[in-house]
Amino acid sequence: MRKLLFILLIVPILSFSQETTKKDWSKKVKKVFKFSTFYGAVNGGTSLSDVDVYSVTNGLETEVVETPFDYSIVFGVRKIARMGYEPKEAFKTGLENSFSDASTVGKVKGFEFLFEVDYSRQEGENYIDQNHFLRYVGDKYILKGEYLEDGFADIKYFETSERYRYNKNKKFSLNIGAAQRLSEPYGYDPLDEWLLSSGNLHYTSLAIEEGYNIEFDGQGGVEYFDPSGNSVATSTEVWEAVVIPIVLADYTEKKRDEIDNTLQHSLVIGFDYYYYKKDFWIHSWGNLMPYHYDDGNEYSYHKYNDNKQWYDYSGGLIFGYKFNKHLGVFLEGKYNKYWNREWHDFSVGINHVIF
Repeated sequence: MRKLLFILLIVPILSFSQETTKKDWSKKVKKVFKFSTFYGAVNGGTSLSDVDVYSVTNGLETEVVETPFDYSIVFGVRKIARMGYEPKEAFKTGLENSFSDASTVGKVKGFEFLFEVDYSRQEGENYIDQNHFLRYVGDKYILKGEYLEDGFADIKYFETSERYRYNKNKKFSLNIGAAQRLSEPYGYDPLDEWLLSSGNLHYTSLAIEEGYNIEFDGQGGVEYFDPSGNSVATSTEVWEAVVIPIVLADYTEKKRDEIDNTLQHSLVIGFDYYYYKKDFWIHSWGNLMPYHYDDGNEYSYHKYNDNKQWYDYSGGLIFGYKFNKHLGVFLEGKYNKYWNREWHDFSVGINHVIF
């Protein structure tokens, strides 16, 4: 990941002439980061309240389950022109949700970028979210490289795209081109090879192969041991309900980690529309990948989709309308579907100002 960030940051700078003087180099680097914002923030709050768990196995016993507080640590740098409907903020707290960052075309032509990392804990679960991109928008073409990791949605990939852009007018444009996505082999299920003809899973054989051991005492009793020799269950019920789910989760994670990322080449078609007035604005964009090249890779998504084509798509809408000085409504959201995995955000509401 560090190598990827280094490449994304250094490539634009290396495009300058190697014969430039130190002074010229400093000026050009300053030009790249001009109007950019570096930011970092720590946010936190109370998570779920403590829960009392009661047991009467050995008399009345009470256990308190505590969930640690929620937090997020965000840091990044961005150079993205503010859209007309976006408020001008003096400081970034890391909690802002800029839906427009996902649009294919920004407000201005030229070079823009975003690098943001968010470490967070929510209801006791830890997540890492990352969004990094470089984008260059010209009159006739769009170039973009992006790395996205959404820990909550369990999606992670690196994507580049090269598109021809046709401007219908100042508000509406169409684009078409090619996209390349590098990701883990989504669709691959390591448990398929352990399925029986009946559709059931041969989970005990899988556990034994993973190092677990079963001992019978000859009197109907049974005890199960993990690969380190520790006793993990003394009944079949506990074995199936508690231990086996852990075995399956560890096994699938291990098998997926053993496989290299796959590269997917796709056709991409998109549009962007932006109209803004002080009392009304609409910003929408969409991308469709209707065709994907099948290179015959053993872990290609084609294999898990019955060797058929599929549709990957993404889009967003930002709408606002002020009826008068007092009353206004808004609707914002974005939606993504890649490899049959979905993640989305939205916000809708009303504002009424009394004065």
